[in-house]
Amino acid sequence: MRLIQNGKLHTMADQGTIIADILIDNGKIAAIGEQLEVPSECEVMDASGLDIYPGFIDCHCHIGLYEDGIGFEGNDTNESTDPITPQLRGIDAINPFDPSFKEAVRAGVTTIGTGPGSANVVGGTFAAVKTVGTCVDEMIVKEAVAMKCAFGENPKRCYQGKNNNTRMATAAKLRELLFKANEYSMKLSEAQQDPAKRPAFDMKLNAMLPVVRKQLPLKAHAHRADDICTAIRIAKEFDLKLTLEHVTEGQFIIPQLQAANVPLAVGPNLHANSKFEIRNMTFTTPGVLSKAGLQVSIVTDAPIVPLKYLAMSAGLAVKSGMDHEEALKAITINPAKHLGIEDRVGSLEVGKDADIVMTDGDPLTIFTTIRHVLVNGEIVD
Repeated sequence: MRLIQNGKLHTMADQGTIIADILIDNGKIAAIGEQLEVPSECEVMDASGLDIYPGFIDCHCHIGLYEDGIGFEGNDTNESTDPITPQLRGIDAINPFDPSFKEAVRAGVTTIGTGPGSANVVGGTFAAVKTVGTCVDEMIVKEAVAMKCAFGENPKRCYQGKNNNTRMATAAKLRELLFKANEYSMKLSEAQQDPAKRPAFDMKLNAMLPVVRKQLPLKAHAHRADDICTAIRIAKEFDLKLTLEHVTEGQFIIPQLQAANVPLAVGPNLHANSKFEIRNMTFTTPGVLSKAGLQVSIVTDAPIVPLKYLAMSAGLAVKSGMDHEEALKAITINPAKHLGIEDRVGSLEVGKDADIVMTDGDPLTIFTTIRHVLVNGEIVD
């Protein structure tokens, strides 16, 4: 057991910001309150003068699959032999010894959503994992949080001259897959009454069943405004759950985003304009979308932007007009909701994982030092 005393808790929950103690037992937050009784054989940490936050979360990155600076051997993000690969699972390529994990947790990032890249029209499933561990099976918060799909430049560029030269082809390939997955699902349902009608097993269509049955959202890579609208249009056509990733030109289509009312992962913004479709990239976008009443998470797309700059990215959004509290939510409770793991992480509440960041000030400024990071109640060196 561990008791953290007298900290300034930024709970990211209904309690708001309070001065209180946190009791940790078996990796979970067991109690929050003033002057909690010290149990026997309990380690006590004095947090007087320190700010305490839930562990930071990035709901869209590729670490573990895309190791920074290694090249081909360290890049398992895109299976660029086929534009349609829903059967792939991000967990099968995550390397816990990627140095980006240590870099992330030292910066207070305790949970990430990581998985396939955006070369394919459909790339496979994202997973939510902790940033501490030696085997991905021990790090998993949720094995499959979304099915990655992509619009815009990337699928065009990867399959140019092969079978996907235009945005029309990208949309058509996704729609064809969804039509087939719906038919496959219907046949499986019919086979419950008549086993003779059971269709031949299809690994791709089987992987899409949670999507067409609304158990798993499409995680749609879309920078340009028209690509964002295409993702919304297709999700509406097939009655799917959807999250929008990057949303670089989201500020141009606020009414459409409000009507769709889906979670938004905005970023990365702390890098050069590396391609034409992100020419309107700006740090004002998270704040504009948040003020429009939309659920915004700020992301790094690491290793595109290293995870150690997640809090800085939120700080730059504040500098560009985002409300400070909303920016904190954008790296804590909002990404937890985005990944569907808010029952485990994202806020300081009894029963949740004891993922905690202790700082000597506002973590969104460059002058603040992280004093301690705890994952599952254990201090990370």
